[in-house]
Amino acid sequence: MDAFFDHTPGTPATWARALDAWGSKSLRSLLKPAERLARDGFVVDDTFRSQTAANQARFADFPASAKLFLPGGELPVVGSVFKNPDLARTYEKLGREGVGALYRGELADDIVRTVRKPPVDPDATRVVRPGDLTRKDLAAYRPLRQDPTKVRYRGLDVYGMAPSSSGGTSVGEALNILESTDLSRAGRAQYLHRLIEASRIAFADRGRWVGDPAFEDVPTKELLSRRFADARECLIRDYKALTSPLPPGGPRNPERCGSGGSAVPTTFEGENTTHLTTADRWGNVVAYTLTIESTGGSAITVPGRGFLLNNELTDFSFAPADPAVHDPNLPGPGKRPRSSISPTIVLKHGKPVLALGSPGGATIITTVLQSLTGHLDRGLPLVDAIAAPRASQRNAPTTEIEPDLWNSPVRAELEKLGHAFKQNPEIGAATGVQRLPDGRWLAAAEKVRRSGGSAMVVHPGGGH
Repeated sequence: MDAFFDHTPGTPATWARALDAWGSKSLRSLLKPAERLARDGFVVDDTFRSQTAANQARFADFPASAKLFLPGGELPVVGSVFKNPDLARTYEKLGREGVGALYRGELADDIVRTVRKPPVDPDATRVVRPGDLTRKDLAAYRPLRQDPTKVRYRGLDVYGMAPSSSGGTSVGEALNILESTDLSRAGRAQYLHRLIEASRIAFADRGRWVGDPAFEDVPTKELLSRRFADARECLIRDYKALTSPLPPGGPRNPERCGSGGSAVPTTFEGENTTHLTTADRWGNVVAYTLTIESTGGSAITVPGRGFLLNNELTDFSFAPADPAVHDPNLPGPGKRPRSSISPTIVLKHGKPVLALGSPGGATIITTVLQSLTGHLDRGLPLVDAIAAPRASQRNAPTTEIEPDLWNSPVRAELEKLGHAFKQNPEIGAATGVQRLPDGRWLAAAEKVRRSGGSAMVVHPGGGH
């Protein structure tokens, strides 16, 4: 079981690292479908148009982005074909020369030049700050290979992404807290109450303790310990909701129902990411979350290369929520920002039986947690666990809930306990795979969110 964590521009380097470890085909052959899709195009749907519309003002200020995403100065029309020949040539180059071409040479020079002197429309009024990326930074980049997090839940081994992602520690801590309750027998209101409270507690601890372990003393093992989970679980009352911001606990010296410091609000994190989950007939499983942070990233397309640059630095806390409390996620040279990516693989007797993940910034954690418990505890088929209306509590005064929960009688039941809610039209967009008892794999994705996800068998046949 391995986990990779990268900081953009790390995606191609991560592909190469994974391919070196487990691949059976060349990078060139694997990039061919993406190259073909970029060259020949895809049919624009409502989601792509709406995401482009949300970025229209930003894209319009960068000529390369405007040319690509706003043909003729207009949004792409639903039903039209969107092509990106520059990106097709970039993929062809990486396939031919290897991913090193992104980190050294002409392509690297183009990236550095675009970052340091962003090509802005002369008529734009937007303030665009130059970045500080250098050729040396690109050439020195290496993806990390590190051990995943692991917790034992209902007799299963649940593996997740270790820091500097907060996904594995937060999902794992919340599962540890929830394990003391028989969620399969709980009523819907009690289940959601417990889910919300476990998430609230995990986010309080995340904010105080999780950052880049190369720079911060992150107590990963202690955050995932049964002793710490028991000390934190005792805060939950069936008759009354906790209030946020909730103080963090002290994972190294946990005190029953105690706290390890001052309460601070959760810092902002955007809600856009990409996730895919896949498995093959031999039982190999990949849960892969990647991001350029916001939908549209920085909105800056590298001229002639067809891809957007990220705005990943926004994952840092640029100022502590409370100057008197240490924030492990402040920016620094060479430091990776804290993320919430939560690709998760579940093993039973050493063999994968379930894998899932989601986009959605900090809502990834709550989406994965709710989908896991919906399937493993509540007995929902995976596709229904993914489709279930979501609640997302991130140590904030209000819990975000989707319209189906907002309009449900269960909201009033939870409000009687002291919960406060606000509507979020859409939380997360999960995909997952499940190993069926007969050895076949079931793929599941969103039914409605983001115009519906994609779940399919790509290469059928060959037995199981």
